[in-house]
Amino acid sequence: MKTIKILCLAAVAALFASCGNNAQKAKEAAEREQAIADSLAQVEAAAKEVAFEEFFANLPEEPVFDIVTNLGTIKVKLYSQTPAHRKNFAKLAFTGFYDNVLFHRVINGFMIQGGDPNSKDPERQAEYGKGGPGYTIPAEFVPEYKHIKGALAAARLGDAANPLKESSGSQFYLVQNPETCAQLDGEYTVFGQTIEGLDVIDKIASVETNNRDLPLSPVKILKVTLAE
Repeated sequence: MKTIKILCLAAVAALFASCGNNAQKAKEAAEREQAIADSLAQVEAAAKEVAFEEFFANLPEEPVFDIVTNLGTIKVKLYSQTPAHRKNFAKLAFTGFYDNVLFHRVINGFMIQGGDPNSKDPERQAEYGKGGPGYTIPAEFVPEYKHIKGALAAARLGDAANPLKESSGSQFYLVQNPETCAQLDGEYTVFGQTIEGLDVIDKIASVETNNRDLPLSPVKILKVTLAE
């Protein structure tokens, strides 16, 4: 009987050892697969960066982009004197970052705001206005760039949390009413201007919204592309 117990214990120990080895092998295989995936992602990111730099190098000094929405197209020119914002907007457009984001904050008689990646997910409404690419952009205030009708400007956190007035990495707004937006001159970076589609801004501004200024019927940016 004692011999049988010893044999049973040995068998159980061998089984656990085998399971342990299998688990370790599975873990190592998963780690190898993850390492390969990470390497491929790095290669892909590097290739995209090279492609963007080539694209950007061929842009005119003040490129024009189409903000294509489900209510029409807004054509904006990016200013040359705000180079960091110009390049960032071009890169986000080139990589498709803006595809299917919403104008999540719409105030008739003021402005329309979009560019938050959180707004792609209807389940994250409480987080609309808080998202971005994970970085900010230093302010580029140019005195002659005012909040005129159709001005393209960068959203940002308030002064208490953001004393340097750095811009959001992706969120922007378009001026609908220059009179109510004039107070923002020198406080928020204006980096472009609408050259076609002021009527579309008015159309978006006039949609019905809830108590958080979110349109009841989604106003979506389908894509942002370099204008032909």
